[in-house]
Amino acid sequence: MVWAIIGIIAGVIIGLSATYTIPIEYVKYTAVVLVGLLDSIFGAIKAEVSREEYNQTIFLTGLIFNIILAIGITLLGERLGLDLYLAVTVVFTFRIFSNLGIMRRALIDILNKKKK
Repeated sequence: MVWAIIGIIAGVIIGLSATYTIPIEYVKYTAVVLVGLLDSIFGAIKAEVSREEYNQTIFLTGLIFNIILAIGITLLGERLGLDLYLAVTVVFTFRIFSNLGIMRRALIDILNKKKK
């Protein structure tokens, strides 16, 4: 889990210092892919913190599936003239907050057990 946190911090630092600009027609796709990636990463961290069984195959397939599904729904919405990328973003964001809530409760339980 320490490596995951170091990787996230390094990625944020590299991303903030990069000068690459994303073409405007790909912004929706980039947004949903990033939120899908974050959902998968926080799901993996939640599995580690809450003592669930972490499985690398499940993580990688979920990551790929999230990205493909997010891009597919965004593409479908674009073809229909609808902003379906907003629905994708809302769902992934809800899942991220759910995972963070579970992680918070698990960490509080761990800290309470250490106090006793």
